Amino acid sequence: MSNATPIPVGHYVTVRGNLKLHLHELGSVRDDRPSLMFLHGSGVGASGYSNFKLNIDYFARQGWHVLVPDYLGYGLSDKPRDLAYTSTLHVEVLNDLLIQKEVRSVIPVGNSLGGAIAFEFALTHPDKVDRLVVMGPGGVEDPALWAADMPGLKALGGMVAQRLTDRDSMRKVLHLIVADPATITEEAIDERLPVWIEQPPEVFSTMRVGVYADRLHELKMPVLCFWGAKDQFLPVRHALVVAQRVPNARVVISTDAGHWFMLEQPGYFNREIDDFLSHA
Repeated sequence: MSNATPIPVGHYVTVRGNLKLHLHELGSVRDDRPSLMFLHGSGVGASGYSNFKLNIDYFARQGWHVLVPDYLGYGLSDKPRDLAYTSTLHVEVLNDLLIQKEVRSVIPVGNSLGGAIAFEFALTHPDKVDRLVVMGPGGVEDPALWAADMPGLKALGGMVAQRLTDRDSMRKVLHLIVADPATITEEAIDERLPVWIEQPPEVFSTMRVGVYADRLHELKMPVLCFWGAKDQFLPVRHALVVAQRVPNARVVISTDAGHWFMLEQPGYFNREIDDFLSHA
Protein backbone atom coordinates (compact mmCIF):
# COMPACT_ATOMS: atom_id res chain seq x y z
CA MET A 1 0.00 0.00 0.00
CA SER A 2 1.39 3.39 -0.99
CA ASN A 3 1.86 6.15 1.60
CA ALA A 4 -0.48 8.27 -0.56
CA THR A 5 -3.52 7.16 1.41
CA PRO A 6 -6.37 9.17 2.95
CA ILE A 7 -5.49 7.93 6.45
CA PRO A 8 -2.19 6.96 8.09
CA VAL A 9 -1.00 3.45 7.29
CA GLY A 10 -0.76 1.10 10.26
CA HIS A 11 -0.13 -2.55 9.50
CA TYR A 12 -1.90 -5.59 8.09
CA VAL A 13 -2.88 -9.07 9.17
CA THR A 14 -4.18 -11.81 6.90
CA VAL A 15 -7.68 -13.13 7.57
CA ARG A 16 -9.99 -15.65 5.91
CA GLY A 17 -7.10 -17.19 4.03
CA ASN A 18 -5.81 -14.38 1.85
CA LEU A 19 -7.53 -11.09 2.73
CA LYS A 20 -5.65 -8.18 4.25
CA LEU A 21 -7.16 -6.49 7.28
CA HIS A 22 -5.69 -3.07 8.07
CA LEU A 23 -5.40 -1.80 11.62
CA HIS A 24 -3.63 0.64 13.87
CA GLU A 25 -2.15 -0.76 17.06
CA LEU A 26 -0.90 1.24 20.00
CA GLY A 27 0.90 -0.28 22.96
CA SER A 28 1.34 -3.98 23.67
CA VAL A 29 -0.83 -6.78 24.97
CA ARG A 30 -0.81 -6.86 28.77
CA ASP A 31 -1.51 -9.69 31.18
CA ASP A 32 -2.96 -7.37 33.84
CA ARG A 33 -5.69 -5.66 31.80
CA PRO A 34 -7.81 -6.21 28.67
CA SER A 35 -7.11 -4.65 25.30
CA LEU A 36 -9.34 -1.91 23.90
CA MET A 37 -10.74 -2.61 20.41
CA PHE A 38 -12.30 0.43 18.70
CA LEU A 39 -15.00 -0.47 16.16
CA HIS A 40 -16.04 2.11 13.58
CA GLY A 41 -19.39 2.76 11.93
CA SER A 42 -20.65 1.94 8.44
CA GLY A 43 -20.82 5.39 6.89
CA VAL A 44 -19.41 5.83 3.41
CA GLY A 45 -15.61 5.96 3.52
CA ALA A 46 -15.43 4.97 7.18
CA SER A 47 -12.27 3.72 8.86
CA GLY A 48 -11.12 3.10 12.38
CA TYR A 49 -8.78 6.07 12.27
CA SER A 50 -11.36 8.54 10.95
CA ASN A 51 -13.84 7.52 13.67
CA PHE A 52 -11.45 7.46 16.63
CA LYS A 53 -8.45 9.66 15.85
CA LEU A 54 -9.30 11.98 18.78
CA ASN A 55 -9.54 9.15 21.29
CA ILE A 56 -7.01 6.41 20.76
CA ASP A 57 -3.84 8.30 21.74
CA TYR A 58 -5.47 9.28 25.04
CA PHE A 59 -5.98 5.64 26.02
CA ALA A 60 -2.57 4.58 24.77
CA ARG A 61 -1.06 7.21 27.09
CA GLN A 62 -3.00 5.61 29.95
CA GLY A 63 -1.17 2.37 29.27
CA TRP A 64 -3.89 0.51 27.37
CA HIS A 65 -3.21 -1.80 24.47
CA VAL A 66 -5.33 -0.35 21.65
CA LEU A 67 -6.51 -2.03 18.44
CA VAL A 68 -8.22 0.03 15.73
CA PRO A 69 -9.18 -2.21 12.81
CA ASP A 70 -10.76 -1.31 9.50
CA TYR A 71 -13.40 -3.94 8.72
CA LEU A 72 -13.15 -5.75 5.42
CA GLY A 73 -14.72 -3.40 2.89
CA TYR A 74 -13.62 -0.26 4.77
CA GLY A 75 -10.59 1.93 5.33
CA LEU A 76 -7.40 0.43 3.92
CA SER A 77 -8.55 -3.18 4.28
CA ASP A 78 -9.32 -5.40 1.30
CA LYS A 79 -12.72 -4.85 -0.33
CA PRO A 80 -13.64 -7.97 -2.32
CA ARG A 81 -16.92 -8.02 -4.19
CA ASP A 82 -17.70 -11.66 -3.42
CA LEU A 83 -18.32 -11.28 0.33
CA ALA A 84 -21.55 -10.83 2.25
CA TYR A 85 -20.69 -7.92 4.56
CA THR A 86 -22.73 -9.00 7.55
CA SER A 87 -22.16 -8.21 11.21
CA THR A 88 -21.44 -11.91 11.70
CA LEU A 89 -18.63 -11.76 9.14
CA HIS A 90 -17.08 -8.83 10.96
CA VAL A 91 -17.35 -10.61 14.33
CA GLU A 92 -15.63 -13.69 12.90
CA VAL A 93 -12.81 -11.61 11.39
CA LEU A 94 -12.32 -9.62 14.60
CA ASN A 95 -12.10 -12.82 16.61
CA ASP A 96 -9.46 -14.05 14.16
CA LEU A 97 -7.58 -10.78 14.70
CA LEU A 98 -7.63 -11.20 18.49
CA ILE A 99 -6.37 -14.78 18.20
CA GLN A 100 -3.51 -13.65 15.98
CA LYS A 101 -2.65 -10.85 18.41
CA GLU A 102 -2.90 -13.28 21.39
CA VAL A 103 -5.51 -11.05 23.04
CA ARG A 104 -7.50 -13.11 25.55
CA SER A 105 -9.61 -10.31 27.05
CA VAL A 106 -11.00 -7.29 25.23
CA ILE A 107 -13.19 -4.23 25.74
CA PRO A 108 -14.95 -3.43 22.44
CA VAL A 109 -15.67 0.29 21.93
CA GLY A 110 -18.16 0.53 19.08
CA ASN A 111 -19.97 3.33 17.27
CA SER A 112 -23.11 2.78 15.13
CA LEU A 113 -22.47 -0.42 13.13
CA GLY A 114 -19.49 -0.87 15.46
CA GLY A 115 -21.90 -0.83 18.40
CA ALA A 116 -23.97 -3.60 16.81
CA ILE A 117 -20.80 -5.57 16.13
CA ALA A 118 -19.74 -5.00 19.74
CA PHE A 119 -23.08 -6.39 20.98
CA GLU A 120 -22.81 -9.42 18.71
CA PHE A 121 -19.19 -10.02 19.63
CA ALA A 122 -20.03 -9.90 23.35
CA LEU A 123 -23.00 -12.24 22.89
CA THR A 124 -20.93 -14.66 20.78
CA HIS A 125 -17.73 -14.55 22.86
CA PRO A 126 -18.80 -13.49 26.37
CA ASP A 127 -15.74 -15.16 27.88
CA LYS A 128 -13.50 -12.72 25.99
CA VAL A 129 -15.33 -9.47 26.78
CA ASP A 130 -14.40 -7.79 30.05
CA ARG A 131 -16.57 -4.69 29.60
CA LEU A 132 -18.38 -3.05 26.72
CA VAL A 133 -18.63 0.53 25.45
CA VAL A 134 -21.07 1.57 22.72
CA MET A 135 -22.11 4.92 21.27
CA GLY A 136 -25.27 5.30 19.20
CA PRO A 137 -25.16 1.54 18.58
CA GLY A 138 -27.07 -0.21 15.86
CA GLY A 139 -28.78 -3.52 16.39
CA VAL A 140 -31.08 -2.45 19.22
CA GLU A 141 -34.40 -2.75 17.35
CA ASP A 142 -35.58 -3.87 13.92
CA PRO A 143 -34.93 -0.97 11.48
CA ALA A 144 -38.48 -1.39 10.14
CA LEU A 145 -39.65 0.23 13.37
CA TRP A 146 -37.58 3.42 13.10
CA ALA A 147 -35.37 3.83 10.01
CA ALA A 148 -37.94 5.76 7.95
CA ASP A 149 -37.97 8.53 10.57
CA MET A 150 -34.21 9.18 10.57
CA PRO A 151 -33.18 11.93 8.08
CA GLY A 152 -29.48 11.16 8.30
CA LEU A 153 -30.00 7.53 7.45
CA LYS A 154 -32.18 8.46 4.48
CA ALA A 155 -29.54 10.88 3.18
CA LEU A 156 -26.85 8.23 3.53
CA GLY A 157 -29.04 5.72 1.71
CA GLY A 158 -29.54 8.18 -1.13
CA MET A 159 -25.82 8.80 -1.45
CA VAL A 160 -25.17 5.05 -1.63
CA ALA A 161 -28.03 4.35 -4.05
CA GLN A 162 -27.01 7.13 -6.44
CA ARG A 163 -23.30 6.42 -6.01
CA LEU A 164 -22.56 10.09 -5.35
CA THR A 165 -18.81 10.59 -5.02
CA ASP A 166 -18.44 14.39 -4.99
CA ARG A 167 -17.28 16.41 -2.00
CA ASP A 168 -20.54 18.32 -1.61
CA SER A 169 -22.56 15.11 -1.24
CA MET A 170 -20.10 13.75 1.29
CA ARG A 171 -20.17 17.04 3.20
CA LYS A 172 -23.99 17.10 3.34
CA VAL A 173 -24.17 13.60 4.78
CA LEU A 174 -21.39 14.25 7.31
CA HIS A 175 -23.13 17.44 8.45
CA LEU A 176 -26.14 15.31 9.43
CA ILE A 177 -23.96 13.02 11.54
CA VAL A 178 -23.01 15.77 13.99
CA ALA A 179 -24.96 18.30 16.04
CA ASP A 180 -22.75 21.19 14.89
CA PRO A 181 -21.75 21.11 11.18
CA ALA A 182 -18.61 23.10 12.07
CA THR A 183 -17.28 19.84 13.50
CA ILE A 184 -16.81 18.57 9.94
CA THR A 185 -13.52 19.79 8.50
CA GLU A 186 -12.17 19.46 4.97
CA GLU A 187 -9.71 16.97 6.44
CA ALA A 188 -12.62 14.74 7.45
CA ILE A 189 -13.83 14.72 3.85
CA ASP A 190 -10.28 14.05 2.61
CA GLU A 191 -10.08 11.00 4.89
CA ARG A 192 -13.33 9.44 3.77
CA LEU A 193 -13.96 10.32 0.13
CA PRO A 194 -11.13 8.25 -1.42
CA VAL A 195 -12.15 5.23 0.66
CA TRP A 196 -15.77 5.63 -0.44
CA ILE A 197 -14.77 5.78 -4.10
CA GLU A 198 -13.00 2.41 -3.69
CA GLN A 199 -15.82 0.68 -1.83
CA PRO A 200 -17.76 -1.78 -4.01
CA PRO A 201 -21.56 -1.60 -3.85
CA GLU A 202 -21.67 -5.01 -2.17
CA VAL A 203 -20.28 -3.50 1.03
CA PHE A 204 -23.67 -1.81 1.49
CA SER A 205 -26.05 -4.00 -0.54
CA THR A 206 -25.11 -7.14 1.42
CA MET A 207 -24.93 -5.45 4.83
CA ARG A 208 -26.99 -7.36 7.39
CA VAL A 209 -26.99 -6.54 11.10
CA GLY A 210 -28.57 -8.56 13.88
CA VAL A 211 -31.27 -7.24 16.22
CA TYR A 212 -30.34 -7.72 19.86
CA ALA A 213 -33.03 -6.07 22.02
CA ASP A 214 -34.33 -9.43 23.22
CA ARG A 215 -30.81 -10.61 24.07
CA LEU A 216 -29.41 -7.55 25.84
CA HIS A 217 -30.22 -9.15 29.20
CA GLU A 218 -27.55 -11.75 28.39
CA LEU A 219 -24.81 -9.10 28.62
CA LYS A 220 -23.54 -9.71 32.15
CA MET A 221 -20.47 -7.51 31.82
CA PRO A 222 -20.64 -3.77 32.67
CA VAL A 223 -21.82 -1.70 29.69
CA LEU A 224 -21.31 2.02 29.06
CA CYS A 225 -23.62 3.52 26.42
CA PHE A 226 -23.30 7.01 24.92
CA TRP A 227 -25.98 8.70 22.84
CA GLY A 228 -26.27 12.13 21.30
CA ALA A 229 -29.71 13.66 21.80
CA LYS A 230 -29.41 15.14 18.29
CA ASP A 231 -28.63 11.82 16.59
CA GLN A 232 -30.26 11.74 13.13
CA PHE A 233 -29.16 8.21 12.27
CA LEU A 234 -30.28 6.09 15.22
CA PRO A 235 -33.07 7.10 17.62
CA VAL A 236 -31.98 8.29 21.05
CA ARG A 237 -34.91 6.39 22.59
CA HIS A 238 -32.84 3.25 22.05
CA ALA A 239 -30.64 4.45 24.91
CA LEU A 240 -33.57 3.73 27.24
CA VAL A 241 -33.87 0.22 25.81
CA VAL A 242 -30.22 -0.37 26.67
CA ALA A 243 -30.71 1.09 30.16
CA GLN A 244 -33.76 -1.08 30.82
CA ARG A 245 -32.51 -4.37 29.40
CA VAL A 246 -28.79 -4.53 30.17
CA PRO A 247 -28.36 -5.68 33.79
CA ASN A 248 -25.30 -3.49 34.50
CA ALA A 249 -25.55 -0.43 32.25
CA ARG A 250 -24.47 3.18 32.55
CA VAL A 251 -26.04 5.50 29.94
CA VAL A 252 -24.75 8.97 29.04
CA ILE A 253 -26.90 11.26 26.85
CA SER A 254 -25.61 14.62 25.66
CA THR A 255 -27.70 17.45 24.25
CA ASP A 256 -24.57 18.69 22.45
CA ALA A 257 -23.89 15.58 20.36
CA GLY A 258 -25.30 13.84 17.32
CA HIS A 259 -24.20 10.43 16.05
CA TRP A 260 -20.45 10.97 16.49
CA PHE A 261 -20.20 11.52 20.24
CA MET A 262 -16.52 10.49 20.29
CA LEU A 263 -15.54 13.18 17.75
CA GLU A 264 -17.96 15.87 18.84
CA GLN A 265 -17.08 15.76 22.55
CA PRO A 266 -13.80 13.85 22.64
CA GLY A 267 -12.57 15.12 26.00
CA TYR A 268 -15.84 14.29 27.74
CA PHE A 269 -16.05 10.95 25.95
CA ASN A 270 -12.50 9.97 26.89
CA ARG A 271 -12.92 10.96 30.54
CA GLU A 272 -16.21 9.06 30.90
CA ILE A 273 -14.63 5.91 29.51
CA ASP A 274 -11.58 6.42 31.73
CA ASP A 275 -13.85 6.58 34.78
CA PHE A 276 -15.81 3.54 33.59
CA LEU A 277 -12.62 1.54 33.12
CA SER A 278 -11.44 2.53 36.59
CA HIS A 279 -14.66 1.92 38.53
CA ALA A 280 -17.05 -0.39 36.63
